Amino acid sequence: MEKIRTAVVGTGYLGRYHAQKYAVLPGSQLVAVCDSNTAVARSVARELGTEGITDYRQLAGKVDAVSIVVPTQQHHGVARWFLENGVHVLLEKPIAASVAEARELVESAAEHGRILQIGHLERFNPAILAAESVVDEPRFIESHRLAPFNPRGADVNVVLDLMIHDIDIILDMVRSPVRQLDASGVAVLSSDIDIANVRLQFANGCVANVTASRASARTERKMRLFQHDSYIAIDFHNKQLEICRKGATEQHPGIPDIESERHSFEQGDALLSEIGSFLQAIRRGHPPVVSGEDGLRALETALAISEQLKQGVPAA
Repeated sequence: MEKIRTAVVGTGYLGRYHAQKYAVLPGSQLVAVCDSNTAVARSVARELGTEGITDYRQLAGKVDAVSIVVPTQQHHGVARWFLENGVHVLLEKPIAASVAEARELVESAAEHGRILQIGHLERFNPAILAAESVVDEPRFIESHRLAPFNPRGADVNVVLDLMIHDIDIILDMVRSPVRQLDASGVAVLSSDIDIANVRLQFANGCVANVTASRASARTERKMRLFQHDSYIAIDFHNKQLEICRKGATEQHPGIPDIESERHSFEQGDALLSEIGSFLQAIRRGHPPVVSGEDGLRALETALAISEQLKQGVPAA
């Protein structure tokens, strides 16, 4: 099997992990790592036995695929350069800083026949993968994503930092346009929104109540879905899935018994699965699990929420 020539642009905290995965995947040849900080680029390159560079344009003609793990404001410029130079792109979320930039990237990928995959990592969580076979037209969804403050995500608000994971998953599950949203939030630790809640109403009647916080004392990543005949609880953090269904017998006249099953999964390596899936999509020529269109759709909703939050929060 001919190896895909790969590189990582942006080798900070998360980018370093991307590089480690490319270095061990059998279908990948890690050609180089790139970071504007020379010391960081050299350190990661030395660790993985590859070349360290500071200008991503040096990769022209040398790679087939890249992970781009740079600040959000740089996503558009860097990703577009690679797409226009015939390179497949795995781009960390959010896809871009604006809807216009995101659309340009989606159009560029189509124009140049390249794969554009967006790094919504929770799509590769074993609990959500197991839930896919039982999710069928959810009617009500509730999700909570809580975490202690981490300065690594502070270049964007909590909606684009954390909530966008759940927005992406919910949009993928419901597959219906958002008809109305009502959002509220506050800044607690940073100068931007740190806690937010939004109620999304979809054209098909589904309602989703979504909460995200990066000012919490503990980590919690849970989603609950109610369908016409079942209740599904997904614990992303602990990799657990609970499915409750109506039973054949009744606990009270007209009220069915509830039958439940619980599943626990190994922690696994979602990032390795994500990058492996990206390389497989390139090799087989099929669409990625999380497409550029998916990233655009999630960004459109996240920015609409952010805009409503901005209007409702007084200036400091």
